[in-house]
Amino acid sequence: MEIDKQTQEKPILLMSHLVLGYPSLEENRQVIAQMVAGGVDLMELQIPFSEPIADGPMIARANQVALDGGFKVREGLAFIAEMVQEHPIPFLIMTYYNILVAYGVEDFIREAARMGVKGLIIPDLPPQEAGQAMDWCREHGGGELDWIQLMTPTSSDARLAEIGHNASGFVYCVARKGVTGNQTDFGKELATFIKRCRAATTLPLAVGFGVKSREDVAQLTGLADIAVIGTAAIHIHEAQGAEAVGQFFSTLR
Repeated sequence: MEIDKQTQEKPILLMSHLVLGYPSLEENRQVIAQMVAGGVDLMELQIPFSEPIADGPMIARANQVALDGGFKVREGLAFIAEMVQEHPIPFLIMTYYNILVAYGVEDFIREAARMGVKGLIIPDLPPQEAGQAMDWCREHGGGELDWIQLMTPTSSDARLAEIGHNASGFVYCVARKGVTGNQTDFGKELATFIKRCRAATTLPLAVGFGVKSREDVAQLTGLADIAVIGTAAIHIHEAQGAEAVGQFFSTLR
């Protein structure tokens, strides 16, 4: 994934998060177009799962609504392939490991690579158990499909260094303990954690969990390379519609 060149051109990149099938794939299509128009640089598309353990109430509810509405993984993958062709930004798939197992892990990775997806974010598969999956990403992706590693504040420096050594594309730094959407303190403690992550890898750093405003993005500028915004965009979409989502992202940087 070509992140380094992008980071040289902008003070910080914006990565958005969207739950497929919430409230519908047609509505997703409109929101994605608005996000791209609003300046989003890369996007993670979440394939819904019934037990999204890393997600807060808002995104967990979106997962369940999508599933209740009849969302199917193959339909979602076809939609992702369409978005990859339609928009000139990198797309990543975020989901949980059970989805890959049910589909067939190697088959899922092969399909993601074939579609032109640039990264996979699977938060419930520990790095020490992801070796085969990472090998398949390299084998089927030809260097174009990254298995995105996560760094957390509870990890030791040695653990962060191990994660950084095995990482590719960029590293996702989880801003705090807990789930997505809750309040994050963008202060000294977070800055210290990001510096620990920076010492553990030469790759770009994405920071997510609780990023929701222009002020938050400003706090991350100069510390991180990518700001990840998810729950805040769902709030805007629900309250004001798809067009407002694009306007929201256009004001963040």
